[in-house]
Amino acid sequence: MGLNVYLSGEIHTDWREQIIDGAQGLDITFNSPVTDHDASDDCGVTILGEEPNKYWHDHKGAMVNAIRTRKGIADSDVVVVRFGEKYKQWNAAFDAGYAAALGKSLIVLHGPDHQHALKEVDAAALAVAEQPSQVVEVLRYVLTGTLPG
Repeated sequence: MGLNVYLSGEIHTDWREQIIDGAQGLDITFNSPVTDHDASDDCGVTILGEEPNKYWHDHKGAMVNAIRTRKGIADSDVVVVRFGEKYKQWNAAFDAGYAAALGKSLIVLHGPDHQHALKEVDAAALAVAEQPSQVVEVLRYVLTGTLPG
């Protein structure tokens, strides 16, 4: 059995690489949104034309990015959503809700400081991890039935 895993959320740290590297040898295909912040912000106006109003600039980008996000989540078996420490990731919360509404297996990744703020998101998840290595071990267990160590 293989897994298609979508890695959503915070883009300012290397958590995705930690999970991908830790899962070497497992039958997992990883997908994610575009993590180049400038490209993600400006894709709509770069492709479809400039907007003088920042709202429409952002709206165009959000719509173009949503094509990739919807496809990635829809095709996934498991969605991992990371909430970082530095910024409020409203888009990550939206992705978690979308994944839950589609009945996707959801793993949420965040530090203890976000436990209260994310209690509803955590309640929809099948696992809540604090470290990328814990996500890897959940995926390893799901695929192989073996525990760490």
